[in-house]
Amino acid sequence: MNIEDRSIMYLAGVGPKRAEILQKEANIVSFADLLYCFPYKYVDRSRFYAISEIDGDMPYIQIKGRITMFDIVGEGRKKRLIAKFTDGRDTIDLVWFQGLRYVTDKYKKGQDYIVFGKPTEFGHSYNITHPDIDPIENAAQVANGFVPFYTTTEKMKNAFITSRAIQNMQYNLLTAIEWQIPETLPAHLLSKLKMMSASEAMRNIHFPESAEKLQQAQLRLKFDELFYIQLNILKSASLRRNKLKGIVFPRVGEVFNTFYHKYLPFELTGAQKRVIREIRKDTGSGRQMNRLLQGDVGSGKTLVAFMSTLLAIDNGYQACMMAPTEILANQHLATIRELLQDMNVRVELLTGSTTKKQRKTLLPDLAAGKIDILVGTHALIEENVVFNSLGMAVIDEQHRFGVAQRSKLWIKNEYIPHVLIMTATPIPRTLAMTLYGDLDVSVIDELPPGRKPILTFHRYDKDRVGVFNFMRGEIMKGRQVYVVFPLIRESEKLDYKNLEEGYETVGKVFREYEVCMVHGKMKTKEKDAQMLRFARGEAQILVATTVIEVGVNVPNASVMVIESAERFGLSQLHQLRGRVGRGAEQSYCILVSSFKLSDETRRRLEIMTSSNDGFKIAEEDLRIRGMGDLEGTQQSGEGLYLKIANLATDGQILQYARSFAQDVLNNDPNLENPENELLKRRLNLLFRNKINWGLIS
Repeated sequence: MNIEDRSIMYLAGVGPKRAEILQKEANIVSFADLLYCFPYKYVDRSRFYAISEIDGDMPYIQIKGRITMFDIVGEGRKKRLIAKFTDGRDTIDLVWFQGLRYVTDKYKKGQDYIVFGKPTEFGHSYNITHPDIDPIENAAQVANGFVPFYTTTEKMKNAFITSRAIQNMQYNLLTAIEWQIPETLPAHLLSKLKMMSASEAMRNIHFPESAEKLQQAQLRLKFDELFYIQLNILKSASLRRNKLKGIVFPRVGEVFNTFYHKYLPFELTGAQKRVIREIRKDTGSGRQMNRLLQGDVGSGKTLVAFMSTLLAIDNGYQACMMAPTEILANQHLATIRELLQDMNVRVELLTGSTTKKQRKTLLPDLAAGKIDILVGTHALIEENVVFNSLGMAVIDEQHRFGVAQRSKLWIKNEYIPHVLIMTATPIPRTLAMTLYGDLDVSVIDELPPGRKPILTFHRYDKDRVGVFNFMRGEIMKGRQVYVVFPLIRESEKLDYKNLEEGYETVGKVFREYEVCMVHGKMKTKEKDAQMLRFARGEAQILVATTVIEVGVNVPNASVMVIESAERFGLSQLHQLRGRVGRGAEQSYCILVSSFKLSDETRRRLEIMTSSNDGFKIAEEDLRIRGMGDLEGTQQSGEGLYLKIANLATDGQILQYARSFAQDVLNNDPNLENPENELLKRRLNLLFRNKINWGLIS
């Protein structure tokens, strides 16, 4: 039986209606999808409790006894079924809000049952809502060690597809395939790994024989998942390096040297010099460069990227720089023009706001090769935008673009340009190896000389007067201040209310100063005009939402006040903090929160006040929030949906899997040897619907 192609509808206990719900709610279509739907936790059901032992701290309990009576209480939506359940000494209530008829038909008074569920304190007693109930004769089957719990949604529960129902489906499926699944790793790898077989791992992940066997099963399945991801990434990278010829930049010429010797505003840091050497080596190698440039906010990535575009110009090619917002694109344009001063290099801007009249001149000049560097937004990937000879593409804050979008920049070219991807969001190593494992990575890990670390403080709402006094003191020194409010969704009225009220309050407290406001619902021109007022020093305070997270460079701003700081993730807090500290003066970030904070939130704010290291913060963010919430993880081309591995905790397994994948490819780059036939087939199966963006991103 081919479990990949067998529809879940044909599994005993599923059928068409349940199959439809499983597909919509859990993306389970085939037998294989169900088998690879792993439990998110396990509960030990080997112990039985007496009702008298129950207390509110117990996550789950298991008791033996019988139902003595049923009683329906309330009406309408408040209607519920209560069963009195006794273990012979004490009694506890079992409660159902749905499926009342089903319960009274299935369970009988006076018969012995095993009850399993979460106890809830109600008054001075406990009850169990929607418990699992099994006949006492099934004790050996259900009360046997570790019980898996599967993720379910409300719609699934309403259709009685509970965690227990999924467990039953897994049992039916494994029985149907005789508890055997095809091996996923070849014999030569398995003998080196000394791990359990795929069949044994699958059996123990769904029905663990012991804690030790469960651990071994998790290790094997995590390794499998990470190994094939790394094998795919490394094989794609190898293919790109070997098959795709890059444009050769044989020389460092007049434009680069003139800028370096006459116009460079300050001495490059050691890290900047190292990265420029790496880019120079790539572009002269004859292979297409595909490099990720990581660096904390303010580390000087833009200068390095700009200098890489000068290499292209020196070798007769054009360059482009694509930014996620018009504000950032304008900022890059202004920075580049300021750096070039009177050099004979033509730089232009193309965004959604570029007029038809401007485009009539700009687009023909671009196609004729008269424009050296084109800075822009998504507008750069429009079909009518044609370069004469694009040799270097710089992508800023790349996670804001899908890879498919980015590829449109050069898919119409005869050749693929060199690509430099910049990000100010430090990426944890395990995440970088998985999302960007086919890219070469450069890191700028030094701040330019003269930059002082930003001092970060946490204050509560009740300390607002002190915060205002501190702001006033900095403004009196001639500095400027950001005040940022959270905005989770553009339509959230509450956030706008908070922003408007905050703007009014700041305006009243600082009557003698100019206060401006920026938020996402403003028209671009209005937003840019307000930003410009602040950048020019015409306003002392900018009240904003997170639209200022990227794109504003105001060296005179020395204070960042973040309101409702508990509503932001660590990486976002760090990004916002990076808006200050861009001049020579001491800068400050003040995190303002309510007094009632969860332990996790308090930990987040403590990390911010104790560290300015973006990479350390990113690692903590991954550990605290996990993969799913990290910005950009679903924009990586194919998205990253791990079924069992966790990049926050499985870094060692990832390294191990990557080294095995690399060893395989070192000996057999195209997986052509007979011993690797299984790897080739499984790789094609797992990634058959994925476009190989590694070749074009």
